[in-house]
Amino acid sequence: MMRTALKNAFTLAALAVAMSIVVSAGAQQPAAAPGPKTLKMQSSWPASLTLQDNFKFFAERVDKLTGGQLKIDALAAGQVVPAFEVLDATHKKVIDGAHSVSYYWVGKNKAATLFASTPAGPFGMDHMDFMGWLYEGGGLDMWWDFYQKELKLNVIAFPILPSGPQAFGWFKRPIKSLADFKGMKCRQTGIVAEIFQRMGMQTVNMPGGEIVPSAQRGVIDCAEWVGGIEDLRLGLPGVFKYHYVPGMHEPTVVAQTMFNTEVWAGLTPAQQEIIRSAVTDTYIRWWVRWQKQNADAIAEMRTKHGTVILNTPRDVLVAFLKAWDEMAKEESAKNPFFKKVLDSQREYASKVVPAKRFMNPPYSFAANYYWPEGKPGAKGEGKKK
Repeated sequence: MMRTALKNAFTLAALAVAMSIVVSAGAQQPAAAPGPKTLKMQSSWPASLTLQDNFKFFAERVDKLTGGQLKIDALAAGQVVPAFEVLDATHKKVIDGAHSVSYYWVGKNKAATLFASTPAGPFGMDHMDFMGWLYEGGGLDMWWDFYQKELKLNVIAFPILPSGPQAFGWFKRPIKSLADFKGMKCRQTGIVAEIFQRMGMQTVNMPGGEIVPSAQRGVIDCAEWVGGIEDLRLGLPGVFKYHYVPGMHEPTVVAQTMFNTEVWAGLTPAQQEIIRSAVTDTYIRWWVRWQKQNADAIAEMRTKHGTVILNTPRDVLVAFLKAWDEMAKEESAKNPFFKKVLDSQREYASKVVPAKRFMNPPYSFAANYYWPEGKPGAKGEGKKK
């Protein structure tokens, strides 16, 4: 009897120990990983443009780098809100983020244009100089302060799309001087529209998707969009004959991707770092592809559409720079934040632009040696001596 009681006691003790081990092991198991997260984001671009391709490339990079744990629904303009309303929609969390360009918000504060690198570089800076100012000269912090402190918006932004240098624009008739486009009605946006108004142009603000039908109806006589492949895909060679390059209004324009700050804070540190890496990867990878696409587009414009591509009259370019300098001076006098950003850009440019001009040979030097202007079929054998 005693032997049976001892046996039962040992059995109960063993069961208790086993149960404690199971409970303890269960308590030490890591929590199940959260499922995939999808961010609903929208651009300001029509679905057919390579600007939208940039957005989709970014979404693909984030998907791959996170192993599918973070996905971005890269919607085109108008799929949730109109093209120019993505900033406010991001702030209000109607969408989780957006893909656009900051000079669309100059109606809120003219300093918005300075983070899109318009106009004039600024101060002669090229794309990499401007990126240097953002990442090495304090520009990115100022950009975040602009959205969060100046505009009081729940937005954080990153540079992602280098869509420049942009063409001066498209015209239904040729222009030979500044006087020739005075009185013309032209599609322009942002602070650039105000500058051209000072130069005598009548401007009309509209999204890219409205340019072609407006030109067909005679609402506008000229238009500026981007240049190259973007203009070809938008159909501009079908409604305008004369295309002028270059322009000084957006020589180094940089578009952005942005997130609602609460959405951004809800990402893990690793996901945030992946987005930062995907942004810079997209900037470079899309840009180098875009250069070839632009070259092919220019050839197609000439051969298939009969586009007449001409150099922008120099007096127009100089007048633009003068008008911008005048406007920037006026705005700096009444907008302390505008002045702070512009002064920062001027200081950074004062160092890097003269140094780069000193170190770098002019692009046209070797270009004209191997590909003389007026001889697009040159084989690279150099000029005859």
